[in-house]
Amino acid sequence: MNVVDSSGWLAYFAGDHNASQFSPIIQATDALIVPTICMYEVFKRLLAQRGEEAALQAIGVMSLGTSVALTQEIAINAAQLSSAHKLAMADSIILATARTNKATLWTQDADFDGIAGVRYIPK
Repeated sequence: MNVVDSSGWLAYFAGDHNASQFSPIIQATDALIVPTICMYEVFKRLLAQRGEEAALQAIGVMSLGTSVALTQEIAINAAQLSSAHKLAMADSIILATARTNKATLWTQDADFDGIAGVRYIPK
């Protein structure tokens, strides 16, 4: 199972130089877990940059994976991970979602570099 964090999704939708790294993970929808917080972050960014239609299209693509909402278990795990790794709230929720689902987290966010279970792709 795989989770792509918001930075990976944004790279994919922008077609930037790391898009090819995230494409096979994103396109393997049967093994793709999508935290709802990623949908929030991606929608918000694309809404501001490209407008509502592009943001809604992105959510349509993200919805091809298995959407996972924030649960009590994930929230508590995220708080523990945030404290242990000095992660921001959204990042810790994404990591906790990946761990709860026994998934690898794919990211280009340097805050995750060196954390177990994370595949960090430098920008």
